[in-house]
Amino acid sequence: MPTTDDQQALERAREDAREGKSPSTQAGEFVREEIDHVREGQHGAASVKQAIAIGLSKARRAGVKLPPPAKAPASIRAQAKRDLRTGKSPQRRVSSKRSRATLRALQQQSTRSASPRALAEQARASARRRGASARSHAAVQAVHTKGKAGLRAAARKAARTRQRRRAA
Repeated sequence: MPTTDDQQALERAREDAREGKSPSTQAGEFVREEIDHVREGQHGAASVKQAIAIGLSKARRAGVKLPPPAKAPASIRAQAKRDLRTGKSPQRRVSSKRSRATLRALQQQSTRSASPRALAEQARASARRRGASARSHAAVQAVHTKGKAGLRAAARKAARTRQRRRAA
Protein backbone atom coordinates (compact mmCIF):
# COMPACT_ATOMS: atom_id res chain seq x y z
CA MET A 1 0.00 0.00 0.00
CA PRO A 2 1.54 3.37 -0.99
CA THR A 3 2.24 5.82 1.81
CA THR A 4 0.73 9.30 1.92
CA ASP A 5 4.08 10.73 0.73
CA ASP A 6 3.98 8.46 -2.32
CA GLN A 7 0.34 9.36 -2.96
CA GLN A 8 1.21 13.07 -2.86
CA ALA A 9 4.11 12.50 -5.28
CA LEU A 10 1.74 10.58 -7.57
CA GLU A 11 -0.78 13.43 -7.49
CA ARG A 12 1.94 16.01 -8.27
CA ALA A 13 3.16 13.81 -11.15
CA ARG A 14 -0.39 13.52 -12.51
CA GLU A 15 -0.73 17.30 -12.30
CA ASP A 16 2.52 17.64 -14.28
CA ALA A 17 1.09 15.23 -16.88
CA ARG A 18 -2.11 17.29 -17.16
CA GLU A 19 0.03 20.40 -17.70
CA GLY A 20 1.78 18.58 -20.56
CA LYS A 21 5.16 18.32 -18.86
CA SER A 22 7.66 15.66 -19.93
CA PRO A 23 7.79 12.18 -18.37
CA SER A 24 11.17 12.98 -16.79
CA THR A 25 9.62 16.00 -15.04
CA GLN A 26 6.75 13.81 -13.81
CA ALA A 27 9.26 11.22 -12.57
CA GLY A 28 11.20 13.98 -10.81
CA GLU A 29 8.40 14.18 -8.24
CA PHE A 30 9.07 10.57 -7.22
CA VAL A 31 12.83 11.12 -7.15
CA ARG A 32 12.38 14.19 -4.93
CA GLU A 33 10.16 12.11 -2.62
CA GLU A 34 12.79 9.37 -2.41
CA ILE A 35 15.54 11.88 -1.58
CA ASP A 36 13.28 13.24 1.18
CA HIS A 37 12.77 9.71 2.55
CA VAL A 38 16.53 9.23 2.78
CA ARG A 39 17.05 12.65 4.39
CA GLU A 40 14.29 12.00 6.94
CA GLY A 41 15.97 8.71 7.85
CA GLN A 42 13.15 6.39 6.74
CA HIS A 43 15.87 4.46 4.94
CA GLY A 44 19.29 5.02 3.38
CA ALA A 45 20.87 4.52 -0.01
CA ALA A 46 24.28 3.33 -1.14
CA SER A 47 24.63 6.37 -3.41
CA VAL A 48 22.72 9.26 -4.93
CA LYS A 49 22.36 7.13 -8.06
CA GLN A 50 20.56 4.42 -6.08
CA ALA A 51 18.14 6.92 -4.54
CA ILE A 52 17.40 8.34 -8.02
CA ALA A 53 16.96 4.83 -9.44
CA ILE A 54 14.45 3.93 -6.71
CA GLY A 55 12.47 7.08 -7.47
CA LEU A 56 12.47 6.41 -11.24
CA SER A 57 11.38 2.82 -10.62
CA LYS A 58 8.47 3.99 -8.45
CA ALA A 59 7.49 6.50 -11.14
CA ARG A 60 7.42 3.84 -13.87
CA ARG A 61 5.38 1.50 -11.64
CA ALA A 62 2.94 4.33 -10.96
CA GLY A 63 2.31 4.71 -14.69
CA VAL A 64 4.72 7.49 -15.77
CA LYS A 65 5.68 6.72 -19.37
CA LEU A 66 9.42 7.14 -18.83
CA PRO A 67 11.41 5.09 -21.38
CA PRO A 68 14.37 2.94 -20.27
CA PRO A 69 17.76 4.71 -20.49
CA ALA A 70 19.39 4.35 -23.93
CA LYS A 71 23.00 4.05 -22.74
CA ALA A 72 22.56 1.69 -19.82
CA PRO A 73 23.60 -1.92 -19.16
CA ALA A 74 21.11 -4.56 -20.31
CA SER A 75 20.14 -5.48 -16.73
CA ILE A 76 19.12 -1.90 -15.92
CA ARG A 77 17.18 -1.57 -19.18
CA ALA A 78 15.41 -4.86 -18.52
CA GLN A 79 14.40 -3.73 -15.01
CA ALA A 80 13.09 -0.43 -16.39
CA LYS A 81 11.03 -2.34 -18.99
CA ARG A 82 9.58 -4.54 -16.23
CA ASP A 83 8.69 -1.45 -14.21
CA LEU A 84 6.96 0.08 -17.25
CA ARG A 85 4.92 -3.11 -17.77
CA THR A 86 3.96 -3.07 -14.09
CA GLY A 87 2.76 0.50 -14.51
CA LYS A 88 0.42 -0.53 -17.33
CA SER A 89 -1.11 -3.52 -15.53
CA PRO A 90 -3.17 -3.54 -12.31
CA GLN A 91 -1.00 -3.30 -9.19
CA ARG A 92 -0.11 -6.57 -7.48
CA ARG A 93 0.76 -6.63 -3.80
CA VAL A 94 4.39 -7.31 -2.94
CA SER A 95 4.74 -10.02 -0.31
CA SER A 96 5.30 -8.64 3.19
CA LYS A 97 8.44 -10.76 3.55
CA ARG A 98 10.03 -9.22 0.43
CA SER A 99 8.90 -5.74 1.41
CA ARG A 100 10.44 -6.11 4.87
CA ALA A 101 13.70 -7.48 3.43
CA THR A 102 14.00 -4.55 1.00
CA LEU A 103 13.34 -2.01 3.73
CA ARG A 104 15.84 -3.63 6.12
CA ALA A 105 18.53 -3.66 3.43
CA LEU A 106 17.93 0.04 2.71
CA GLN A 107 17.85 0.92 6.42
CA GLN A 108 21.38 -0.45 6.77
CA GLN A 109 22.62 2.05 4.16
CA SER A 110 23.85 5.55 4.94
CA THR A 111 21.60 8.61 4.78
CA ARG A 112 24.58 10.76 3.77
CA SER A 113 24.01 9.74 0.16
CA ALA A 114 21.19 12.33 -0.04
CA SER A 115 23.14 15.22 1.45
CA PRO A 116 23.14 18.48 -0.51
CA ARG A 117 26.86 18.02 -1.19
CA ALA A 118 26.43 14.46 -2.53
CA LEU A 119 23.54 15.59 -4.77
CA ALA A 120 25.59 18.53 -6.07
CA GLU A 121 28.54 16.24 -6.88
CA GLN A 122 26.22 13.84 -8.73
CA ALA A 123 24.63 16.69 -10.70
CA ARG A 124 28.03 18.10 -11.70
CA ALA A 125 29.34 14.67 -12.73
CA SER A 126 26.20 14.06 -14.79
CA ALA A 127 26.52 17.47 -16.45
CA ARG A 128 30.19 16.81 -17.29
CA ARG A 129 29.22 13.60 -19.07
CA ARG A 130 26.62 15.50 -21.14
CA GLY A 131 29.16 18.02 -22.45
CA ALA A 132 29.71 21.78 -22.56
CA SER A 133 26.89 22.64 -24.97
CA ALA A 134 24.32 20.79 -22.81
CA ARG A 135 25.56 22.67 -19.72
CA SER A 136 25.37 25.97 -21.58
CA HIS A 137 21.83 25.19 -22.81
CA ALA A 138 20.75 24.28 -19.26
CA ALA A 139 22.18 27.59 -17.96
CA VAL A 140 20.35 29.61 -20.62
CA GLN A 141 17.12 27.75 -19.84
CA ALA A 142 17.59 28.42 -16.12
CA VAL A 143 18.00 32.14 -16.80
CA HIS A 144 14.71 32.18 -18.72
CA THR A 145 12.76 30.36 -16.00
CA LYS A 146 14.31 32.17 -13.02
CA GLY A 147 12.62 35.54 -13.44
CA LYS A 148 13.87 38.98 -12.52
CA ALA A 149 13.99 38.53 -8.74
CA GLY A 150 15.67 35.13 -9.09
CA LEU A 151 18.33 36.53 -11.41
CA ARG A 152 19.04 39.39 -9.01
CA ALA A 153 19.40 36.96 -6.08
CA ALA A 154 21.68 34.69 -8.13
CA ALA A 155 23.87 37.66 -9.13
CA ARG A 156 24.21 38.70 -5.48
CA LYS A 157 25.10 35.15 -4.48
CA ALA A 158 27.71 34.91 -7.26
CA ALA A 159 29.24 38.23 -6.16
CA ARG A 160 29.46 36.99 -2.55
CA THR A 161 31.08 33.75 -3.69
CA ARG A 162 33.66 35.63 -5.82
CA GLN A 163 34.43 37.92 -2.88
CA ARG A 164 34.89 34.93 -0.54
CA ARG A 165 37.21 33.18 -3.01
CA ARG A 166 39.36 36.32 -3.41
CA ALA A 167 39.66 36.61 0.38
CA ALA A 168 40.76 32.98 0.79
